Amino acid sequence: MFFDELNLNDNILDALYDMRFDECTPVQEKCIPHILDGRDIIGVAQTGTGKTAAYLLPVLSMLDDGYADFPDGRSIDFPKDAVNCLIMAPTRELAQQIDQAMQGFSYYLPDVGSAAIYGGNDGGRYAQEQRSLEMGAEVIIATPGRLISHIQIGNADFSKVSFFILDEADRMLDMGFSEDILNIAKQLPPTCQTIMFSATMPPKIEELAKTLLKNPVEVKIAVSKPAEKIQQSAYLCYEPQKLAILRNIFKAGNLQRVIIFSGKKTKVKDIYHDLLRMGVSCGQMHSDLSQAERDEVMFQFKSGQIDVLVATDILARGIDIDDIAMVINYDVPHDAEDYVHRIGRTARAQRDGVAITFVSDQDMYYFRLIEQFLHREIARNTLPDGLGEGPAYQTGVREKKKGKSRGRYNRNKYRGNRNRKPKHTSKKNQQNQG
Repeated sequence: MFFDELNLNDNILDALYDMRFDECTPVQEKCIPHILDGRDIIGVAQTGTGKTAAYLLPVLSMLDDGYADFPDGRSIDFPKDAVNCLIMAPTRELAQQIDQAMQGFSYYLPDVGSAAIYGGNDGGRYAQEQRSLEMGAEVIIATPGRLISHIQIGNADFSKVSFFILDEADRMLDMGFSEDILNIAKQLPPTCQTIMFSATMPPKIEELAKTLLKNPVEVKIAVSKPAEKIQQSAYLCYEPQKLAILRNIFKAGNLQRVIIFSGKKTKVKDIYHDLLRMGVSCGQMHSDLSQAERDEVMFQFKSGQIDVLVATDILARGIDIDDIAMVINYDVPHDAEDYVHRIGRTARAQRDGVAITFVSDQDMYYFRLIEQFLHREIARNTLPDGLGEGPAYQTGVREKKKGKSRGRYNRNKYRGNRNRKPKHTSKKNQQNQG
C-alpha cells in the first residue's frame, strides 16, 4: 500500500514525498487506519519496522487538521498552545530519534510544535523544557524519569492530551519505569487515545495494556530474521583470545563503519582503551557518559571522525544509522531478539553487511538458542594463526547454574521509491497557484 492511499492530509503527504517515502511498511499499513479511526493500539513490532512513522503520521495529520471526526461518532478539537500528544521513550537516544523524525514529517506543519524532554542535561536545557511544557508544545517526547521530575514541581499540564504513545514499552518496564508510567497516565484525561508498541509481549506488558488501553486493536508483526545481506559468522574462543581476534580483524583495515557490542559497560570501557592502544580511531557509548558526551560521540561517528564505536545495548535499538559495514558481538547477547537487534544495525538501506560474534565457552548455551531461533547454523571462522585452539562447540550445553561449573576446557590453548508525482498539492502551493 502507498501512503497516498491512506487518509493522511496533504501536508503530511508532501513531506513524505520530499523525503522519498512512498510505500508503507506492514506495521504502518496496519496501524495508521486504526489510529485515524480513534482506536487504541497494542503493536508488537521490533526496531526497523517503521513503527515511529506508524504512530507519528496519523497523529500529526489530525493535529494539523485541528480536529478529528471518528467513525464511532466522537469529534475532537485539538486546542492550540496545549499539549495534545505525549510520547514516552525508554532512553534519551530513542527520544532524540523520534524528535528527529518529527522534524521531517512536520516540515509543512508550522503550527505543530514539539519538544524532547530527557535527562542528563544541564540546567539551561531543563529551563527550556519547562518553557516548552508551560507554553504547550503540541507534541512532547519524553523519558519517564525526566517527565516525572517536571510533573512533581508542577511544570506540566496534560489535561488536554488526546494521544498517549508508549514506544518500546517492554524496555521501559525492564528499566523499572512501570510505576512512573502509571503515575504519568493518571495525569491524562480518561478519553485519551493510547498507542503502545513493544518488541515483545511478556505478561507484564499484557497487564500494562489491560490497565491503560480501551478495547485495543492488536497488531503483531512477526520478529523478522536478520537481513539476507548480512554475512553472519562466529569465532569459538576463550575470553583471553578475543582481543587478539579483534586485532586480526582490524589488521585488514577497512574500519570505516564498525560497531562493537558488549553487554557490560565495564567491558565496553576496557575494549575502548584496548583499541586506542592499537591505534584504532574509536569512541565509546554507555550510560556513564553525560548526555553532552554521548551526543558528541554520536556526531563524531556519524560524520566519520571516528571509525569504530564500542557500545552497550543502548545502541542496539532505536538508533538509525544506515551505513554500518560491520557489527561485532564481543559477547553473545542472552536473548535471540537482542542478537537480531544488534546485527540489524548493518545491511540497512539495501547495503551489504558483516556480523561477527565471539562465542566463549561460557556463552555457548545462549549462542545455541540464537541458532535455534534463526533455524540455521552460523558459519564458524578459524582462529587466527598463533592462537591455538578454541573450545569445542557443545550443542547440548546447559545454562549455567549458580555455584556449578559449566564444563572443563583446556584454557592453556587457544526498496525503492517509484518516480511519480503525488496526486496532492500542499496548501502553500495551492495559495501560490491561486
